[in-house]
Amino acid sequence: MSQLILLAVVNGLIVGAFYALMAIGLSLIMSLSDVINFAHGGFLAVGAYLAYSMTPYVGFWGGLLIAPVLTAGLGLLVEKVLISRVYGRDPLYSLLLTFGLAFIFEDVTRYIWGAQGLPYQVPGWLMSPLSLSLFFLTGYRVFMMALIMVVVGALFWLMTRTRLGLRIRAGTLDLETVSILGVNVRVLRNLNFGIGIYLAGLAGVLAAGQLGLQPTIGDSLIMPSFIAIIIGGLGSLTGTLLGGLMIGVASGLATVFVPSASEAVMYVMMAVVLLVRPQGLLGEEGRF
Repeated sequence: MSQLILLAVVNGLIVGAFYALMAIGLSLIMSLSDVINFAHGGFLAVGAYLAYSMTPYVGFWGGLLIAPVLTAGLGLLVEKVLISRVYGRDPLYSLLLTFGLAFIFEDVTRYIWGAQGLPYQVPGWLMSPLSLSLFFLTGYRVFMMALIMVVVGALFWLMTRTRLGLRIRAGTLDLETVSILGVNVRVLRNLNFGIGIYLAGLAGVLAAGQLGLQPTIGDSLIMPSFIAIIIGGLGSLTGTLLGGLMIGVASGLATVFVPSASEAVMYVMMAVVLLVRPQGLLGEEGRF
């Protein structure tokens, strides 16, 4: 029984890390630009399929490095051409726009790569278990967790130690004052959007190696990512990270004790947090 619980916790941490990576990107975009980006899962799928197409030419590691960057470039273009047109309007406009983009991304990936699932090739040595007793803990899973930790750590460094990060953080508090101080808000929003989409693209490549490829690969991750933001608190990257890991572990444990509630448990957690602390665990009052 203890090994079964350990398996559930490990699986929950891995899934929760995906939620957190997606949610942090979503939180960045929502906090600065007030855009509810329902197309985030579509960008994730694009990143995964781009890596799949490049792997025969540049290998697994090349695809892992290049695909998220290309996805971020697509995000910068989409933000400049479409998303920027709804800034300052009712958030419903951005919600409807990105909701439509999500369907467009899904149909485009289905048209180009087909509707059937595709296997994503990961180096064989990464797929081997670390030991016989920990058969469920493969090198790829450890690598994913380590890489996500490094990327999140680098993002926190960017947000706290660089001029761009400080401007983004200031903009989430008072974008008008940041603009008055001479910061180009248009460029700031564009770069911030690109960073958020980069995280989605990276999550897509990593998820493809774990879950396989299908046009709807982002659909199963997008709603839990929003829940992670709500639980952790909008505007708090630390809270978002914590929220993603919490719902991942809770869902994993629920599969052991109450399998039928493995998906419902995250909604129950969200309801409890909203009742006790509406701004989220580490969020600031008034951000919602």
